[in-house]
Amino acid sequence: MKKTRYYPFERNRYFYGKLLTVRDFESEQKYFNDKRRLMNRLLHGAGVITGLQVIAVDDKSVSVEMGAAIDALGREIIIPSPVTLKLSMMQGFTNNEYAKNVYVCLAYDEKGKEPVHSVANAAVRSDEISEYNRVMESYKLFIREEAPDPAAFPIESLMEQTSVLYQDGQIRVLQKTPRYVNPGDIFEMSICVEKTLQAAKISFEFEMVTQQLLVEGAEADKVSFNEPQDQQETEYEVKVKLRADASSRGKGTIGIKRDNAVLRIGDKQVSLSSNRANEIMIIDGAVDKQWVDDFVNRSLEASLDSPSDPCIYLARISLLQMGPTYMIERVDQVPFNEYVYNASALQKLTPKEPSKSSLGGPITAKSKLRKISRGQAPELKVTFDQQKSELSFDLGLPAMAPGGDEMRTGVVEIPVEALNKFAASPFGRGGKSYVSPEIEHGLGLGNLFIYTGIEEVNGDYISDILSSSERLYYGSADVFKGSEYEPTGPDVKVGTILYPQKGTFRIGVRLQQPTEATQINIRWWAFKKTSDADEARNTIDIALLETASGQEEQQ
Repeated sequence: MKKTRYYPFERNRYFYGKLLTVRDFESEQKYFNDKRRLMNRLLHGAGVITGLQVIAVDDKSVSVEMGAAIDALGREIIIPSPVTLKLSMMQGFTNNEYAKNVYVCLAYDEKGKEPVHSVANAAVRSDEISEYNRVMESYKLFIREEAPDPAAFPIESLMEQTSVLYQDGQIRVLQKTPRYVNPGDIFEMSICVEKTLQAAKISFEFEMVTQQLLVEGAEADKVSFNEPQDQQETEYEVKVKLRADASSRGKGTIGIKRDNAVLRIGDKQVSLSSNRANEIMIIDGAVDKQWVDDFVNRSLEASLDSPSDPCIYLARISLLQMGPTYMIERVDQVPFNEYVYNASALQKLTPKEPSKSSLGGPITAKSKLRKISRGQAPELKVTFDQQKSELSFDLGLPAMAPGGDEMRTGVVEIPVEALNKFAASPFGRGGKSYVSPEIEHGLGLGNLFIYTGIEEVNGDYISDILSSSERLYYGSADVFKGSEYEPTGPDVKVGTILYPQKGTFRIGVRLQQPTEATQINIRWWAFKKTSDADEARNTIDIALLETASGQEEQQ
């Protein structure tokens, strides 16, 4: 970090007969530039003001849209028109390894313009002398291949502390905790995993060491994670609930036991690099007020701290290794939330505080559960008795089936897109995944079983005669290759995601090879055991009984 000293401010004093030199005119410009940039830095911060979206135009190039930003030194950066760049031609992009994440960065730059003959210099030198007549305020776009240090974002550091547990070219593991909590509060610690698409599967297990903090849950003091084999995500988050000691004040700490910490990346086991525990202050006052106090009580020197080479991270780009070259798989805009909002936008975007109730006393909540006819929609009636300060919930749930399991079925059509709009080939790209929208299975909330099959419909008359115009393939369809039953559709893998709390699911397919097909039909069946439905109902009953036990909520 370096401190940029805009102050003390000096301006020219003019008087009759004053000899004006280059120094005087430069100090005139510096006076106004420094004042404006100081106010930009202190009042607005650094980040994107508008525009500057990064868009993949093909497998190897991106376009940066026009827009405006302010850097960490308060300097305005303008991109006046869209610019298209090939990643491999940008400064900072190395060709030694392509299975990685890279960051498109924007920085302030100045360029000389309009070279003219220098009369004064020509009087003392015999050769031709030229100087630039103008200085154009411009920008530069470049690539950084490493994620920034969390300490590079001081505003976020006021509210949470982030430690890097492990980092290499493809994987980064972070530990995040809040800066302040109140005594007895339950809060969350997050272990965040950032990785490239082609990085090996990751798993970790370690014990936590705490001081004045208690871990909630059965597996106290243990944190573990195993990346699912059937998923390919670039970010994961593991949350651990903790409770601040109600009788303590001051500094609490949480860290990991390095001697028994296990971090596996594929078949390789590595050691965690951080031995510093996160600090959490246990305070009596409001946490949000403490954030504001820390912000306004910063010294001027601390407020003007900035990186030695300030830049704004416009996008994180996930690359895939494709033989000797690469392709762009995913673009995430402004990955570290570096935005600048004006006062009008903040006033609109800031959530309003709920109005306080005119009731001064506590409110008692009671509930009632009743059964209604099967097939009816659930009913919920809420009444409030102001005299008794009593809130009543009347919930009606439909009766379950008399016996057996419940089943639903349907067909979803998943479109297959072309390689990209610039590609000459219309075939879908092998290795590309396509995911359906959320599908409502109609069996209510809770866990259930989902089976899928690839539906193939052949419209020729020979298939109709042989009664084989419609086929459903389950499991691995490649076992039929070379036979008369070989599927004519694309070779795909099928997976499902269930949302038990929403009553929906998604189906995803992954092409194993290029295909000419424009869509893939997936037949699905959803089964729900009656015992599972009864268990879900019992869970609701227990929750309602707990509510009815007379818990009081102070408004």
